[in-house]
Amino acid sequence: MKITAASILALSTVLAGAATAETWDMPMAYPASNYHTENAQVFADAVKACTGGDLEIVIHAGGSLFKGDEIKRAVQLGEAQIGERLLSAHANENPIFAYDSVPFLATSFEASDKLRDAAAPVLSKVMADQNLTLLYSVPWPPQGLYFSKPVETPEAMKGVKFRAYNAITARVAELAGMVPTQIEAADLKQALATGVVSAMISSGSTGVDESVWEDMTNFYDVKAWLPRNTVFVNTEAFNGLSDKAKACVTDEAAKAQLRGTQKAAELADGFVKTLAEHGMTVGAPTAAVSAKLSEIGETMTTEWLATTGADGKAIIDAYKAE
Repeated sequence: MKITAASILALSTVLAGAATAETWDMPMAYPASNYHTENAQVFADAVKACTGGDLEIVIHAGGSLFKGDEIKRAVQLGEAQIGERLLSAHANENPIFAYDSVPFLATSFEASDKLRDAAAPVLSKVMADQNLTLLYSVPWPPQGLYFSKPVETPEAMKGVKFRAYNAITARVAELAGMVPTQIEAADLKQALATGVVSAMISSGSTGVDESVWEDMTNFYDVKAWLPRNTVFVNTEAFNGLSDKAKACVTDEAAKAQLRGTQKAAELADGFVKTLAEHGMTVGAPTAAVSAKLSEIGETMTTEWLATTGADGKAIIDAYKAE
């Protein structure tokens, strides 16, 4: 084979392209079929197209690369370049991470978006100190209460084994007289099936994902709050991108935030309907239970503000001013 100047130039161009192409791992805690994961896959595909293949983001769903509670630290340390996490699960590190999970503060999609925008400056600052850059967040549908029995009075909740996924949900359980146990999403089905827990507060999405009707009987649509899954990138990895690639990532992140929120809103009523279709008793809580939950919400808002100081106050003030 004759080697020509043209062939050498073509080969060098290919090699140069290969050298600049970069692959990022993106661990996620939820199944590939979950709308958060599907939304992230659209984001990843769009980034690849926008960068002309210079940046490829590989999704690792269902805790397959890192479990949910490992993802944030993995991205901080650069063991993965980008990831998604329910930040409220890290409220023990900094209570600001629980801004989206203060009970009965933001109870609709519109309110959740307002709270997200109000929190963004403070949250970005906190994350920057941990070598993380905030990209986007997408809400879950409003949180409801699941039980393996009817609960018509506050007394009926006492002593019930409750699945907690962060400090906030554990505190809800404690104030209601229930017994919290931290269970990650990947372990929830087994915990329900084996009776490790028999109650939880979560969205209709999680209920459908985990076919909870196989182990639970009642869903109370209390609309406690809309927790948000947050996508963030290792700051050093992000800063190492070209200006074009950075713009692609941030532009597509903004689109993913809007697209994911719209999808969550579309799915919310459908999830609750699916729970009912599979035999669960679905409805609003009794007046007595509602009163107890309101009392819990007031207590927890006061507690959150006491732990977050000026940063928490800045978020609440900005939220109420919008």
